[in-house]
Amino acid sequence: MGERINRIRVKALHDRIVSKEEAASWIKDGMTLGLSGFTRAGEVKAVPYALVERARNESFKVNVYTGASLGSDIDKLFTEAGIVNRRLPFQVDRTMRKAINEGEINFVDQHLSHTAELVRADVMPIDYAILEAISITEDGEIILSSSVGNSLLFAEHAENIIIELNTAWPENLEGVHDLYSPGPQGDRTPIPLTKPNDRIGQVGIKVDLNKIKGIVFTDKLDDPSDIVPPDEETQTMANHLLEFLRKEIAAGRLTEKLAPIQAGIGSVANAVLHGMLQSEFEGLDVYSEVLQDAIFDLIDAGKVKSASCCSFAISEEKMKQVYGNFDKYRNKLIMRPQEISNHPEIIRRLGTISINTALEFDIYGNVNSTHVTGTKMMNGIGGSGDFARNARLAIFVTKSTAKNGEISSVVPFVSHVDHTEHDVDVVITEQGYADLRGLAPRERAPLIIENCVHPMYREKMREYYEEALKRGGHTPHVLEKAFSWHDNLIKNGTMRELVHV
Repeated sequence: MGERINRIRVKALHDRIVSKEEAASWIKDGMTLGLSGFTRAGEVKAVPYALVERARNESFKVNVYTGASLGSDIDKLFTEAGIVNRRLPFQVDRTMRKAINEGEINFVDQHLSHTAELVRADVMPIDYAILEAISITEDGEIILSSSVGNSLLFAEHAENIIIELNTAWPENLEGVHDLYSPGPQGDRTPIPLTKPNDRIGQVGIKVDLNKIKGIVFTDKLDDPSDIVPPDEETQTMANHLLEFLRKEIAAGRLTEKLAPIQAGIGSVANAVLHGMLQSEFEGLDVYSEVLQDAIFDLIDAGKVKSASCCSFAISEEKMKQVYGNFDKYRNKLIMRPQEISNHPEIIRRLGTISINTALEFDIYGNVNSTHVTGTKMMNGIGGSGDFARNARLAIFVTKSTAKNGEISSVVPFVSHVDHTEHDVDVVITEQGYADLRGLAPRERAPLIIENCVHPMYREKMREYYEEALKRGGHTPHVLEKAFSWHDNLIKNGTMRELVHV
């Protein structure tokens, strides 16, 4: 206990050390919890398990707010225990996804920069903030672990705080965080961040110590991220991205240092970014929500000079490398609250190149990031909307087909719109890319069809568009056939036999 308790440098807090069971007992039916955690990083790992155990003998439900997705199977276990009423703003768990789509959990899919404004306005009050930390300083600052997410916000606005002090984390994580709160709307000054590596806040969360009701010790690192290695198709997509960027340089719109890069969560975006390892680009800045393996590989290759983020979501091998030698990376890293990493004003000011993954996009450039066949939630919009609307270059990537070719990822009309054609600059598949900037709908459609659609679907797409042109309109469609590809998928499990087109 001696070594562990030394991480609590305020002696007055030593008598608030409790078991996870006692802390969980304070949570009552109908309460709202603000949990630390962002993309399976830095989530609390003890009190949630105690809540699941309580649910074996007691019926209760809570609202669960986080930064983004949780690791340690928490969403899965919460769902199986039946204790979640409302969940926001993002999740990736299969069990929870099924419950959401069956109407058992009320899921609120939010832009990741918006949660803070609703909590701050008291639209969504919080009873308990439960936060993972590595230490509490002499000044009473809570030092977070591998993510920030909404933890600063939750600590500021919750009625009570429970801290999970995780001794598995190296103490030299202290100093990498940059915690800045913009304050209430209508009474805030411009956020003073003009370069990706600017530091504008504090290293820890300063709160009224009376709000800290309990401290629970834990000793478990994050679950590793499931990163699928690059394959031939993602490498081809990366090559298309590099080709586009080189043309931007040739046109004088970019230099070889490019612009601050953002890459969304997911294996495809990570793999595409990984393709930059063999490129000529260097001296890069990253301003993103999540740092995945590819960013650390680019740091190791000497290509990235600074990386600002909200969390680290890395594989098991990369965790050992990074946390085992953290001093090598710490001077290049800054970890911020998500309302700062994803803030529209800053994204526009810095002029980011944003690379996010689409489930599907259509012939006019509308993107669906969230709903399978228009109704079934996958994970959530995450931060892609924050960046797409405001980036210098909003790029969306996806393989041209899914399910071994049974599904075309490019369709006549997306079944759900997360990012309208107005916010999408470039779309990329392994077939090629389409630069949509400054193009009218009738200019976009042929470009996307010829450059991005898989050959097995290209002729059918041409036929659809030619029929749509005969109907006329600024954005031609055959409305009774616009969703025929999805309809065929639902009825027959494939888009290959396009019976209505």
